[in-house]
Amino acid sequence: MRDQVHVIIAKYTENISWCDELGYEYTVYDKSPHPLPNAINLENIGRESHTYLTHIVRNYDSLNPVNVFLQGNPFDHLSDQGSASVVDLQKAIEEVVDRRIPFKGFAWFKLRCDRLGRPHDLKEEKNRGRWAGWGKDIPLGDVFEQLFPADFPNQLVVRAPAGVFAVTGERIRTRPKAFYEYALSLLEADPEDSNNTGHAFERLWQHIFNGNTAWNRSAYPSQIKA
Repeated sequence: MRDQVHVIIAKYTENISWCDELGYEYTVYDKSPHPLPNAINLENIGRESHTYLTHIVRNYDSLNPVNVFLQGNPFDHLSDQGSASVVDLQKAIEEVVDRRIPFKGFAWFKLRCDRLGRPHDLKEEKNRGRWAGWGKDIPLGDVFEQLFPADFPNQLVVRAPAGVFAVTGERIRTRPKAFYEYALSLLEADPEDSNNTGHAFERLWQHIFNGNTAWNRSAYPSQIKA
């Protein structure tokens, strides 16, 4: 079972000593000023969404049967009782493998958002300066409609918030590599996340990986320009 799983970790300055305890093969993408020697160094842009999409684009044809995408400290998002444990995370991964679940968000909570990502806390005074896009809404509807040939619904149920989830390689490849290259370009166009593009992606993973091939375009802008 363990050889089916690969864990992809988006690290900044978090302590990731828990990775070895988890017991799965893993890759660390480090965006900190002083990256770990065994990590892949990436420019600090686009939040964890940029990290995840970079991994998919670089490894599209060799993705593992199960791919687990995690922030450097995923544990606060895994339990409503406070920080979860490594054992809790192991159990969540094992459930995905045992039940052959194509996609599953690990956060304990879900969100209901309108096309501006509301409700959100990007305008709260206590968060001033925390994000480059503080004071703005989240362009959830705009990013959705850039990715998919579909209208944004009146309300979006976010079943995989917080950037902690597992998805099979097979489900990832229901969309062409060009889709992920295009998605990555949207994040690269907002490198500081001053427009909150990265926050939008955090709310869209279940749609990106929903397996609905009718939402695939015949060509993406990068292909058209070429």
